[in-house]
Amino acid sequence: MTQVHGKTAGFLVGTADISAVSNEIQVKQSADVADSTTFGNTGHTYLGGLTDGKVTVKGIYDNAATTGPRAAIQAHLGNVVACKYHPEGTGTGKPEDTFNAVVSAYEETAPVADIISWSAEFQISGGVTPGTQT
Repeated sequence: MTQVHGKTAGFLVGTADISAVSNEIQVKQSADVADSTTFGNTGHTYLGGLTDGKVTVKGIYDNAATTGPRAAIQAHLGNVVACKYHPEGTGTGKPEDTFNAVVSAYEETAPVADIISWSAEFQISGGVTPGTQT
């Protein structure tokens, strides 16, 4: 087992790679669990169900016309967009999760004594396809 530093992680929204303006990616996946216990059992039994997930991405604001968060994310607010998550960065053979997601939130924070930051939430729509980059 080899540990991997998070500094190489990446995230794409549609065709826009927002990795250069991102500094945190949180991926949460879950599944429904149905209690299938019947009379006579001494412990609970369960069946797996539908999967679900949410991705939160945060970063430093950049006003670039195509790769900045406003152009790449805010423009898709309320819409389904194709996404790719690269936990180990970009490169042939490295892991990649692909999925569709609704851009459910976009937030900018402009403190008086610091740099503008942003955050966005993506509600996964459908399944996540794990694979490797080619």
